[in-house]
Amino acid sequence: MPFLDSSPVRLHYRVDGPPGAPALVLSHSLGADLGMWESQVSLLAREHRVVRYDARGHGASPVASAPFGVGHLGRDVLDLLDGLGIGRASFCGLSMGGLVGQWLGLHAPGRVDRLVLCNTGARIGTAAGWDARIEAVARDGMASIADAAIGRWFTPAFVAAAPGEVERLRRTIAATAPAGYAACCAALRDADLTAEVSRIAAPTLVIAGSEDQATPPADGRFLADRIPGARYLELPAAHLSNVEAAGRFTAAVREFLG
Repeated sequence: MPFLDSSPVRLHYRVDGPPGAPALVLSHSLGADLGMWESQVSLLAREHRVVRYDARGHGASPVASAPFGVGHLGRDVLDLLDGLGIGRASFCGLSMGGLVGQWLGLHAPGRVDRLVLCNTGARIGTAAGWDARIEAVARDGMASIADAAIGRWFTPAFVAAAPGEVERLRRTIAATAPAGYAACCAALRDADLTAEVSRIAAPTLVIAGSEDQATPPADGRFLADRIPGARYLELPAAHLSNVEAAGRFTAAVREFLG
């Protein structure tokens, strides 16, 4: 398993696709890992050098000292690109990954070709909700929130239709380090880019899920309405639209990236 060791945080990553192809970074949701993108990689890697990574405290990336913010998560991506010798890349992030993408579009515009912001918002959730989740994880561990996370991630119809995929992702949630999960919850709690997203200049595609309760379509439309020239796509899915509506999601991203 390759790791980036030159960063302040040791990041686990994977690269697929032709070495000389345009780079594309995929950034996962809170509680997931780089395996969240399995449905997309084989097709996206036909035209791109696809870089996936485990965010701090997720998957095989160890927990960083807390607290940290979305800016730290964004700088982790820049460190990863530097370590791989990549000057510019397109970026596709979902939920937490989408906030990281917004930060990069605002603070590192010279490194971003195109942005795909999926099932995300300029501000996600409420402080009270994040604090309650942090307390639950500290008290009862990750297994205690796994079922609730699955309920946010997928519609009941998808849970019934794809039990194997759902169980794989449930295990990912349960295996996430509680300290890493809680620290990222705090970073999301404290992130609010609502007053800034209109300054994003990169060509942007916003993808929302019509059944997403965590980041409802209104959150996606807010981004698309304020980012100049942004496109908006709503898919019949809950929070992990890249899994629940994988075919349409992947096709839309490929078409947008050109």
